[in-house]
Amino acid sequence: MLCNGFGASVGMEAGYSQAGAGIGSTIASRLGLSRGQCRVLVGSGAAAGIAAAFHAPLTGAFYGFELIIGVYAIPSVAPVMTAALLAVLTVRTLGAEPFPIIVPPIPDLTLADYPPFILLGLIGAGVAIAIMRLVTLVEKGFQLSGVPAPLRPMIGGLGVGALALYSPQIMSSGEGALHIQVGTGVTVSVLLVFLLKICASSLSLGSGFRGGLFLAALFLGSLMGKLFAGAAAFAGLPVDPVVSAVVGMAALAVGIVGGPFTMTFLTLETTGDLAISGLVLTAAIACSLTVRETFGYSFSTWRLHLRGESIRGAHDVGWLRDLTVGRLMEPMRATFSADGTQAAFRAAFPLGQIRHVTLLDAEGRYAGLVRVARVYSAGQDGP
Repeated sequence: MLCNGFGASVGMEAGYSQAGAGIGSTIASRLGLSRGQCRVLVGSGAAAGIAAAFHAPLTGAFYGFELIIGVYAIPSVAPVMTAALLAVLTVRTLGAEPFPIIVPPIPDLTLADYPPFILLGLIGAGVAIAIMRLVTLVEKGFQLSGVPAPLRPMIGGLGVGALALYSPQIMSSGEGALHIQVGTGVTVSVLLVFLLKICASSLSLGSGFRGGLFLAALFLGSLMGKLFAGAAAFAGLPVDPVVSAVVGMAALAVGIVGGPFTMTFLTLETTGDLAISGLVLTAAIACSLTVRETFGYSFSTWRLHLRGESIRGAHDVGWLRDLTVGRLMEPMRATFSADGTQAAFRAAFPLGQIRHVTLLDAEGRYAGLVRVARVYSAGQDGP
């Protein structure tokens, strides 16, 4: 909040998702939940943060699925969706209002309408990779300069302020500027704002300001889409600038943040236009596949990679290299006498609390492993 409030070209959505994920992790630790259950709670918290930021429950939910949990699983649907919906209801109850993006009606789409936006997705992949590498280059430049770390944000702030003399749209996350740019025409100033915003975001993050590139990527993507529409007009391609801005917004965000379905639902929920979602998903998938095959990282995983972490996605949690036999083996938390009855077993272990119980003989030695659901499905009492 401080970095964004002072004008640094960073977004607050990373803070929202990290705060929500941190709350979920704390709850999971206090309750002693398993690793899988902890992942679901962390994903639910992150989903709530993103859903509240954009007033978009489906966007938040798929952010949790794609970027945190890493899989679309039925057991995680209820908690993640509930968290996202309650977050949106809460912010609206507190008086926050959504800011929809108005898209003009578009005619029925044909197959001929898709190739230009596939090309836009490929261009978005190249721009996304360039931005991520530029942030790293600026950061390394500050490290090699010998400037003390506490003074680097000061230099970065001066640089961003100098760039913002051309347009205030360069400062902060760009949420207000996003809505302005989507509804305006293509001019030379769009190209200048696009280039200066890239420099400002790279300078802000490289100098040590804290924040993310979620909303900045959306803003830059909208500018990229408008520039693409302007170039397409010279080539005789009928590409609507507003539609191209929305598609470019999602494509570039997928390249930097990840989550093609997340960005598709974001455009659907912010525009209310189902017809454009097909174009968005096409460009998003093209961008996502290109970045994955040529670069291999999103912005967050790229930053972790630079710190020595082997994380490329939600499943790569980087714990295998530190895994030992002692950590892999778990103590017998739930035990029961092998001579006990099913009635006593059911009284001791309610269905849904745990999955397996270790059976012990009269001398306390291992006698077997039983699934709790199997005992409940047995239909009659017995030893």
